[in-house]
Amino acid sequence: MPQTSPSAEPLRALIVDDEPPARERLRSLLGELDDVTVAGEAANGREALEMCARLDPDVVLLDIRMPGMDGIEAARHLAALEDPPAVIFTTAYDQYAVEAFETQAVGYLLKPVRREKLERAIRHAARVAGSQLMRIAERSDLGRRRTQICARLGDQLRLIPVEDVFYFSAGQKYVTVRHRGGSDLIDEPLRALADEFAPDFVRIHRNSLVATRHLGAVERGAEGQYLVRFKDCDETLPVSRRLAADALRQLRGGH
Repeated sequence: MPQTSPSAEPLRALIVDDEPPARERLRSLLGELDDVTVAGEAANGREALEMCARLDPDVVLLDIRMPGMDGIEAARHLAALEDPPAVIFTTAYDQYAVEAFETQAVGYLLKPVRREKLERAIRHAARVAGSQLMRIAERSDLGRRRTQICARLGDQLRLIPVEDVFYFSAGQKYVTVRHRGGSDLIDEPLRALADEFAPDFVRIHRNSLVATRHLGAVERGAEGQYLVRFKDCDETLPVSRRLAADALRQLRGGH
């Protein structure tokens, strides 16, 4: 993120923390910076995503330990925005965990946040790529597995609970997420989804990944083609002969 000049528009910051005193401290510190304005405040990850889509902040000061959706998962969803904001994590982690963040060159602030460090982080905040967030998740043991899938609808974000997903199906460019609320497109590799959500999702075809909790039956059609049926979805999906045994084993509880 380039440094601002006196004539430039002030940076718009969103504060995200589940503790009111922490938000108040950050708001006070940001108020001392001439070229930064507080665009809004959120108390959890879901609120942060909704506010980012609506307010379009330049930078997000994001707490890590929050109930429901931790900061790393929220940041990974923010990366789905067409123009994602810069992310600076705020953390009360011990030094070992902070070093893990430092290794990945991600902006972070150790609580209690100090003015000079906040100003420095704002000046040098960089957008966090999805691959970086995955590595951070692995190192920090947070956000390793998302609880929701994020689909982008124009400038808006739709959060889909993973437990509501029937299957992922890869097309030429996007992956279709079929869920209880309908269907959405996401721009994520099927292989990465398979790695993240195994063993609760099983591959039945090179282009399809299905939720074992929603599997109803694996059947064989008149022409010998295997098909998967779901408990609460009328659709069927083809199963490759090579992967039919895996699907049957998952249907029987992994045995």
